[in-house]
Amino acid sequence: MAKMYYDDDADMSLLDGKRIAIIGYGIQGGAQSLCLRDSGCDVVVSELEGTPNYDRAVAEGYPDPHPGSRAGDGVQEPDRAEPGGG
Repeated sequence: MAKMYYDDDADMSLLDGKRIAIIGYGIQGGAQSLCLRDSGCDVVVSELEGTPNYDRAVAEGYPDPHPGSRAGDGVQEPDRAEPGGG
């Protein structure tokens, strides 16, 4: 049987004082960056200027989603094995 995890199972203090960089603001990167930000984490995103995902990142509150901007303490990159994963 699969183990179920809930909010109380996560120790968010492990991310205190850390900046998380999300590389790619597609389906996964956009959703995960917003969830992390809503949970109180310091999140920056990186997306190619002039793309629809860049415009969406700006509209959703990331004012400077440039590639390589402001390196994070932790980085999430898109899953290259997924179809269309960059």
